[in-house]
Amino acid sequence: MIIPRAGVAGIADVAAHYDDLDDLYRSLWGTSLHHGYWLTGRESPDEAVANMTRCVAEQAAMKPGDKVCDLGCGYGAAAIMWQRDFGARVTGITISEKQYRYAKLAAAGNAGLDFVLGNALETDLPSASFAVVTAVESSEHMPDKAQFISEAHRLLLRGGRCVIAAWLTCERPNSWEAKYLLVPICREGRLPSMASAAEYRSMLVAAGFQAIQVSDLTRRVKKTWSVCARRLTARFLRDASFRRLLSDPRFTNRIFAKTVFRIWLAYQTGSMRFGLFTAHK
Repeated sequence: MIIPRAGVAGIADVAAHYDDLDDLYRSLWGTSLHHGYWLTGRESPDEAVANMTRCVAEQAAMKPGDKVCDLGCGYGAAAIMWQRDFGARVTGITISEKQYRYAKLAAAGNAGLDFVLGNALETDLPSASFAVVTAVESSEHMPDKAQFISEAHRLLLRGGRCVIAAWLTCERPNSWEAKYLLVPICREGRLPSMASAAEYRSMLVAAGFQAIQVSDLTRRVKKTWSVCARRLTARFLRDASFRRLLSDPRFTNRIFAKTVFRIWLAYQTGSMRFGLFTAHK
């Protein structure tokens, strides 16, 4: 597992990261914050993001009336789609106050959606209360991934399904990959650590999950970062206020603009992978 020796992010750092970069994230990728999933390669970015959200629901076998807990729900875009298209009743949890306010506003009046501002490591939600637990690109930000996976197991009904979509390291990154790509990505992106597919599988087994399946989606998702890099460059060139923001030393998360290109390179070299894990309680 890749763990930065210094500057390891805590929960407060993750919350500040998303609150500070609220405008940047939404301008680059909208309110989903998830990778796109290109099935044909011809989809628009919005269509590719919808593919990813739908893929998670299908892997979780969501059906009308299922109670779903989305750990690290961001702006609630996936939860809204699952409620609308699959008939699920979704509770989403985010650590970011800005994301929480946005999600609550978007779900206003919808009895099938509920959003909670809180720590997904310790949700205070009742045990064995959900048919499905999802974590779509949120486990990366958890300081204790094993505890996070155990919390997902606790929340599930017997026979419930867990789906985790996660940024991964390759299985045995070399020293160059770790030093120049993976460790800086963790530090700059406020990831306390980044694990491999084998490490996730081990944590799922240790938490008591069964029937674990792992899919490598890297080839179909890495285009996400080419799109983000182009959009970031275009905004930098046309938006003077954005250039001033990125040069302001008081804006502590401005380094993430550089990290976008680092992540792109990590996918191109194979240093980073993207995995989809499905497991049953």
